[in-house]
Amino acid sequence: MTSKPTVWQRLVTCLSSLKSYLKVLCLVVTVFVLLQICSFQITKHSLSLPPSLFTYLKHQPEQASDNKTAYLVEKLRESVTFLPLKDYRFSNKPLEGHTWFMSSLFDNQTKDEAQYQEFPSDSSKGRLLCLKGIDKHDGSWNYYALAWPEAIPTNAVLQKGLTFVSYNQYDYYNLWHGLSTMVPEILRATYNQEPEFTRFIDQDNPVCFEKAVVMRHDQAGMSRERRIEAFDHVRCKARSYCDITTSKPQIGMTLLLRTGARAFRNESGVINVFKRECKRVNGCELNVSYSDNLTFCQQVELMKKTDVLVSPHGAQLTNLFLMDRDSSVMEFFPKGWLKLAGVGQRVFQWGANWSGMRHEGTWHDPVGETCEFLDTDRRCMSVYKNAMIGHNETYFGEWARRVLDKVNNRMKQNITEHNHSYDSLDECRC
Repeated sequence: MTSKPTVWQRLVTCLSSLKSYLKVLCLVVTVFVLLQICSFQITKHSLSLPPSLFTYLKHQPEQASDNKTAYLVEKLRESVTFLPLKDYRFSNKPLEGHTWFMSSLFDNQTKDEAQYQEFPSDSSKGRLLCLKGIDKHDGSWNYYALAWPEAIPTNAVLQKGLTFVSYNQYDYYNLWHGLSTMVPEILRATYNQEPEFTRFIDQDNPVCFEKAVVMRHDQAGMSRERRIEAFDHVRCKARSYCDITTSKPQIGMTLLLRTGARAFRNESGVINVFKRECKRVNGCELNVSYSDNLTFCQQVELMKKTDVLVSPHGAQLTNLFLMDRDSSVMEFFPKGWLKLAGVGQRVFQWGANWSGMRHEGTWHDPVGETCEFLDTDRRCMSVYKNAMIGHNETYFGEWARRVLDKVNNRMKQNITEHNHSYDSLDECRC
């Protein structure tokens, strides 16, 4: 039988255990103090090193990191790969999907808005767009690449600001296809500043853009309502920029004539027909102008006064979007165009639809230049393309009468529905 320890025995055991704890604690404190003294001695010793050596040792990790960063940036710079701007693998469908222009990239699109690419952006992983090349005939000899802002090619030029890059497969000498003459004025009117155009003059020195927007499908993807809103805005900006305050006639009819290619063979005969029909309509005023002697603002002013635009097919019809919405267009062609010109002859029908105008039809001259081949032979287009246009007094008169009557009725209806005068129908706010 085991006897229980007495109170004194328990007290002795507790004191013995307490002493052990104190000994361990003293040992830990002693080791800590020794480590601090050692650390102080090392620091003191290091401070006695030559200043230059101490500075080198102090910054050695930072320099190693900087060197590594510079090395990686240089590798990124060397890895920039330029691809042909025009990819002939997709020549059978140049405007479909990603197109043959910058074919490795895909467009962004918001509902009802135009398709576009933006650089830098999330889709480009923050990289900039770079272009190089000076070939004006074959886009496959011009190139594009994406590069990080910190690692653009060594010989590249960085173009500051926002750059608009537009592509279409037509040549840029044609005003409608390239809008090479109209675009600068429209940009100036819209943004109230002089646009700067980037010209590539060195085959080996690329240009990288701080910010860029690329359009490959023109207005593709935009709803008709958004297109019309866009044209309304541009038209309004153009009128504001040119400070157009001229009041318009009750009904304005404009003959916008050409000199040379696709001009009317008998201008006076054509003018007399439309002058006669305009006089039939109360408040109709006829303007006769030539497209090659008007400044931009004179064109804007002329189109503001125009409700019916009468003109041969040609670049001057680009101005149609500067008329008030719901205005009318009458278009004339030389012989041969109907069979041989292809879909390109409809470009101003599309333009009228996009900008909220009414394309009232076309007249194709049945008589004209003679081609040595069959009239369906493509070689005849070189004969017909810039030929003169005849006229049919009876048809022109009846056609003008129908169009003017429709315009007059629309005007009256608008005045009745909106309780406006003729002068207030062209109000513009932007």
